[in-house]
Amino acid sequence: MAIRLQPGDGDLPEQHEINVTPFIDVMLVLLIVFMVAAPLATVSVAVDLPTSRAAPAAQPEQPLVVVLQADGGWQVQGEAVAADALRGALLQAAGTPAAGEAPRLFLQADKRTDYATLVAAMDTLREAGFSKVALVAAEQGTP
Repeated sequence: MAIRLQPGDGDLPEQHEINVTPFIDVMLVLLIVFMVAAPLATVSVAVDLPTSRAAPAAQPEQPLVVVLQADGGWQVQGEAVAADALRGALLQAAGTPAAGEAPRLFLQADKRTDYATLVAAMDTLREAGFSKVALVAAEQGTP
């Protein structure tokens, strides 16, 4: 029983799609190369820094603390102060600031103080010349 084959009967059909397996292999190799090379590129360089002859900036021994109570009363450094005498008490407690530096104070406001009172207090402090006001809050878990 003989079979006659036509020329081209044994040829495989042409494929018209791209074989992506080699591309994936190349990308995985590149990924591994970059994963190995990236930590080597971030090596820190040892630098011998020069020293400075300038004196360190003076830090206040005790920060200037102003308390706004729930009833609208004021305390400066733990002493009760009337609202109309607040500016003088603040300037006396702040002392003479360094040239070009605005005095900084810490404002502790009672949590029952409403927002309008707090904004009015900030305006009063700004009018007294204190533009650097830090609002103090208790740490979480602290009463």
